[in-house]
Amino acid sequence: MQKNKILGWIAAAVLSIATPLAIGFEGTELIASPDPIGIPTACHGHTENVRIGQVYTKEQCKELLHGDLFHALSVLDASLKVPISDKTAAALSLFIMNVGEGNFRKSTLLKKLNRKDYKGACNELSRWVYAGGRKFRGLEIRRQKERELCLSGL
Repeated sequence: MQKNKILGWIAAAVLSIATPLAIGFEGTELIASPDPIGIPTACHGHTENVRIGQVYTKEQCKELLHGDLFHALSVLDASLKVPISDKTAAALSLFIMNVGEGNFRKSTLLKKLNRKDYKGACNELSRWVYAGGRKFRGLEIRRQKERELCLSGL
């Protein structure tokens, strides 16, 4: 993926890879509820402006997911100094969607990526298995799958 080329087929390719994985990782919650650390969450991991008990349709959830992934892809694109593949971009977009823009921008993963240490950057994903100070098995599984996808794009 080239810098500032997130529109068109590149974004479409990344979204086609990332969307089913995000749904698998996050599940589908049509009624907003707290996630394991108490953050109000709905649909497929959406957290922005969510209120506990808020109800969503499947179509709204799909739109929110695509918006969240596109935002993550935009953050990735703006942060990159090096080209990456669609598969690596999909893995990292899923990661950004989960950990947030700020955590990604200050991560060792991004530093390694921009030094062209692609393998080292992908391997950093395995370290991000904690939320609220607790280790989660679900995050371990998610990061393993993100790491595999990331490495498959090298």
